Amino acid sequence: MPQRIQMIHGVPYVYEDSATWDKEKKNAKHARHYIGKMVDGVFVPNKTYELECALKESKEKKPGPQENTQSIRQFCGATYLFDRIGEKLGITEDLAKCFPDIYKQLLSIAYYLILEDNNPLRRFPRWAATHSHPYSKNIPSQRSSELFGMITEDAKQRFFLLQARRRLEREYLAYDTTSISSYSELISQVRYGKNKDHEPLPQINLALLYGESSRLPVYYRKLAGNISDVTTIKRLLRDLSFLEIEKVKLILDRGFYSEENVNALYANHYKFLMGVKKSLKLVQEVLDEVRGSMHSRVHYSSEYGIYFYERAIEWKYKAIKPRSQSLETGSRRMYLQLYFDDQKAVDDRLAFNRLLDSLEEEVKMGRRIPEHETLYQKYYDISATPVRGVVMTPREEAIEAVEKNYGYFALISNDIKDPLEALALYRSRDISEKAFNNLKERLSMRRTSVSSEENLEGKLFVAFLGLIYLSYIDKSMHDAKLYKTYTLHDVLDELDIIECYAHPGHRLRVGEITNKQKFLYEALGVESPSLV
Repeated sequence: MPQRIQMIHGVPYVYEDSATWDKEKKNAKHARHYIGKMVDGVFVPNKTYELECALKESKEKKPGPQENTQSIRQFCGATYLFDRIGEKLGITEDLAKCFPDIYKQLLSIAYYLILEDNNPLRRFPRWAATHSHPYSKNIPSQRSSELFGMITEDAKQRFFLLQARRRLEREYLAYDTTSISSYSELISQVRYGKNKDHEPLPQINLALLYGESSRLPVYYRKLAGNISDVTTIKRLLRDLSFLEIEKVKLILDRGFYSEENVNALYANHYKFLMGVKKSLKLVQEVLDEVRGSMHSRVHYSSEYGIYFYERAIEWKYKAIKPRSQSLETGSRRMYLQLYFDDQKAVDDRLAFNRLLDSLEEEVKMGRRIPEHETLYQKYYDISATPVRGVVMTPREEAIEAVEKNYGYFALISNDIKDPLEALALYRSRDISEKAFNNLKERLSMRRTSVSSEENLEGKLFVAFLGLIYLSYIDKSMHDAKLYKTYTLHDVLDELDIIECYAHPGHRLRVGEITNKQKFLYEALGVESPSLV
């Protein structure tokens, strides 16, 4: 039935229009069946429509186990693990609601990307022939491109919303961005920018939101390659509103700091923990005051091997009121956390001296870099004479200003007062770095090989699905302390060799499973297939 939208009190409601012929009046009658509404451009079904869809789906399924019509022997141990994870996290159910016609194909491609890391999709047929997977059929390379093009923005956003409703806790969310290089000239958002992998290629940027305690990805968004971190926060705040996350708490690195962003976080009543530069006035004023007294036993943590200091400060708040457009000013509570790390001081000294060495070499060899001009002028008085050539005299005051801050770093928060608690939470940001590493390396996304916007959007979404599975396995391995003995690759390889087989007229059965494999399933929170 055709679906249409009707505005009721300013809210766009979606309905299905059914027409019947009135024999007596000789005209058509139209009946409206309301099935949901549009929220920020995303269709959200009502409970009645969801129930109708579920009943329809259950009727279409054939009851009872299906007998096999041919002899089969395939590897199934790792894909069985993914099936159970998909059930546990609701991934399969939510995908079926959002992509009813292609969800099995999407799952099969995601499984392939996880298990066949760094192999291109053109090798999927070979893998599919030897593995049990949701779609159970081959997906030719051309068909995978068509599938990526069928992943609509509406369905994708609805999947994010369903997953957020299902499993988001009231936890801190780590937010970060990465760059993905691309060779395509047909993707509008591919731009030259600050490449975080230091590759001399144009790129797109990817923003990822991650649960700090669940360690599961929540949401991602593609950005133009020349968009800086600091400019993404406003859009993030709108996205969080769409995802209906209560009591938002964010972990942000110092690349996201700006007065405007901090004011926006306060205006939205969001809790945050953010890294900031040591050069900020609000940091330097306190650091200059306590620099000497910080280096005492009372401010030392043996657990972290650092010195720490905390002070409550006032943030000078400014915001434009949405309705009146008037300027609101005032002060807000904030905690400044300061830290000193001896090893970081050594690293900072080496890094700064390497920078000065490279600046001197560039100038003296006549290979000045335009982006470094401000640094040349900041740290040197440069002159030239016929006899001595180029002379670079270090500016001691500017260099000492850097040297006095070796080893220090700072955090700000409007929620966490304890500096060691703040440090532990901030260091949990490595989950996003691991996620990006998994996305680029194991899910073959270091460089995009797709040539169109639709294919890129589709492949990113399927890679994101794979990232959810990998993140669950990674957290389970950490919780069970499996990393002392295994790598993630070891675990997947160990389970992947389990076979399943069937003969005509008989149900599919799982082959022998070792005690080691049973142990791994249990450690990952999944019942062994031998017990199912």
